[in-house]
Amino acid sequence: MNLESPQAVAAALRSVDYLPDDRISQVVFLANRLDKPILVEGPAGVGKTELAKALSRVTGKDLIRLQCYEGLDEAKALYEWNYKKQLLRIQADVDHDWEEIEQDIFSEDFLLTRPLLEAIRSENPVVLLIDEVDRVEVETEALLLEILSDFQVSIPELGTMEARTQPMVVLTSNNTRELSEALKRRCLFLHIDYPDAQREQEILAARVPGLSEHLAAQVARVARSIRSLDLKKAPSVSETIDWARTLLALSIDDVDEDILGDTLHVLLKYQTDIEKAAKELTSSPQA
Repeated sequence: MNLESPQAVAAALRSVDYLPDDRISQVVFLANRLDKPILVEGPAGVGKTELAKALSRVTGKDLIRLQCYEGLDEAKALYEWNYKKQLLRIQADVDHDWEEIEQDIFSEDFLLTRPLLEAIRSENPVVLLIDEVDRVEVETEALLLEILSDFQVSIPELGTMEARTQPMVVLTSNNTRELSEALKRRCLFLHIDYPDAQREQEILAARVPGLSEHLAAQVARVARSIRSLDLKKAPSVSETIDWARTLLALSIDDVDEDILGDTLHVLLKYQTDIEKAAKELTSSPQA
């Protein structure tokens, strides 16, 4: 797939129903041209993870995903040894020389690869998605930085493993904590915010087959109005897509005050937010 210009990137992403703005297209083009990872920040549900999935589809590369969480360590991110298999091997060969057994049990046959090592060892180029990197501890972030700097990893028992092909890397962050300057320097930075009403309407049209232009415009307009309120959690793009699908499933062609009140729970996830939005929107209807 041609990624030789920002315009070509935009066309490629649109072909898989991911609608980028100019900044997204430019950063993806530069990342591909300069072989640099992309660090994508922004609110939850605005399309950060979907960008990596779309890049996988347009390039034909497999997607390898590392889902970050508090407590993620090297064993879950990079590799670990198959201890059960090693124990069975030791028990089966108790009469053999220990050095021979040790050399055997620390061979690749006993290695369990995790997402980072899988991406490095892949024979074919992949898209590596490191999702919600802001959730990991500083120590794990340092491990990620080491991998992204050289695309190689040292395993004491096996030596250094270098990347066979360089992956296209996308890191996402909901900005729940500040990432290190070193990690940010390694990456091209991209901030994705909530789309404006027109772009969200286009996203809805692309992602919700059968949605009328009128209903897509209403959904986008209501979502934008709700996001202007002081809420615990504003509705994400993925939630406006769910809402549009809900309206279609209920055979609703037009959103009025009653429909809005009956379906706000699809857009909002806290009862206090639902009550606040219902009060604000019904006192000054946006639908």
